[in-house]
Amino acid sequence: MPDYKAVVIGAGPAGLFAALGLCESGHCPILIVEQGRSIEERSRSRKPDILKGWGGAGAFSDGKLTLSPEVGGFLSELLSPRELSEAMAEADRLWLDFGAPEQVFQGDPEQNADFKLKSRLAGMIFVPSPVRHMGTENCRQLLADIYKYLLDKGCDVLTQVQATEIKVENGVLKGVSLDNGDFVGTSQVIVAPGRVGNHWMQAQAAKLGLATRPNPVDIGVRVETSAAVMRELTKVFYESKLVYYSSTFDDKVRTFCMNPYGEVVMEKAGDLISVNGHSYARKKTENTNFALLVSATFTEPFDDPIAYGRSVTKLANLLGEGVLVQRLGDLLAGRRSTPERLARCLTRPTLKQATPGDLSYVLPFRILQDIIEMIQAMDKLAPGLAERDTLLYGVEVKFYSHRIELSSSLETAIKGLYVIGDGAGITRGLIQASASGLVCAKAILAANGSG
Repeated sequence: MPDYKAVVIGAGPAGLFAALGLCESGHCPILIVEQGRSIEERSRSRKPDILKGWGGAGAFSDGKLTLSPEVGGFLSELLSPRELSEAMAEADRLWLDFGAPEQVFQGDPEQNADFKLKSRLAGMIFVPSPVRHMGTENCRQLLADIYKYLLDKGCDVLTQVQATEIKVENGVLKGVSLDNGDFVGTSQVIVAPGRVGNHWMQAQAAKLGLATRPNPVDIGVRVETSAAVMRELTKVFYESKLVYYSSTFDDKVRTFCMNPYGEVVMEKAGDLISVNGHSYARKKTENTNFALLVSATFTEPFDDPIAYGRSVTKLANLLGEGVLVQRLGDLLAGRRSTPERLARCLTRPTLKQATPGDLSYVLPFRILQDIIEMIQAMDKLAPGLAERDTLLYGVEVKFYSHRIELSSSLETAIKGLYVIGDGAGITRGLIQASASGLVCAKAILAANGSG
């Protein structure tokens, strides 16, 4: 294959925005390599397509652009507040250019102050987070437009092709080997494998001698209740970011991915089936769902949080042949949910394939106790949430790659090798992932005298 100025591995938000940053400044030709399918060929009914393919996991997400630097990743530890603010603003501008809606859900200063006080009195921390909501059905067209734009700018794309190895000789970056037998020569490689590529990224980091450290794994459940119960938390802010420290264990519990009038969905990654949630811009259900996640960190002698999260997920899959669902009332009463009990439930489940069961056989007591405490705290803000007919789906697990040691330009110790997005263990959301791609592109342009 011909040599390129840069090769981007992974076509999720981080990789796409790195490519956009380079192409907008004429830094071509570049090549994007994506192991999954093109956006036109991806389907939610084909399980391998859910997390990989053009657009990454974001292609089938509900498209929330969270505009607060306080959530969505750890770029604030690598960039100055001004640098992070500028990168996020530029990422937001590009999303708008490709069709993201103008509307931003956010409270005014008085509403934020009032909600902060109510949250504090309930024992929680409220993190104001302006959100631009694209909607699941709109993400596909946005990503298709980005694809056409990059092709017009001279970017080459290979889909259903996997990068097998990053080639470095005597400390000098040489290029990338592909599973189709080709070798692509380049002096600049941008690695954006996303969460689905975390195992591959860890193997490459070990082979290349890159320093890494484990990130926590987030384990919990997806909560579903009537949208009316959650209305006070969603009508102004759309997604309420709440943090709670449990009284029993002092563990951090947080809300994540709140979907007003949305639906609960299954998510498959390899041999694991977990749960997630979506919401659409136009189609609405009668329910609201959100995740409650507990962060678990391990140091020694065990230091593999990803393996721990996988084992918990496998146990849920074993007992439920996929996703388990349980009424909160059944969990508190120490009994499993059955199809008969679920049929009497006032909250009608939007995920029909979930198996009624008992989450106490899956989640450790510590994590369940943390979750129950937070639901009881949230009930003070959303009365009715702690009632027996609230549904808990399990498990929801967020795997984060081992965090790779990076410079402020997101470059590794190997010159010309950049690692960005969720695959670097530094981002956890669309905006910060996109911003990481732009930071990387800016550094490459500066190094080549065109920034």
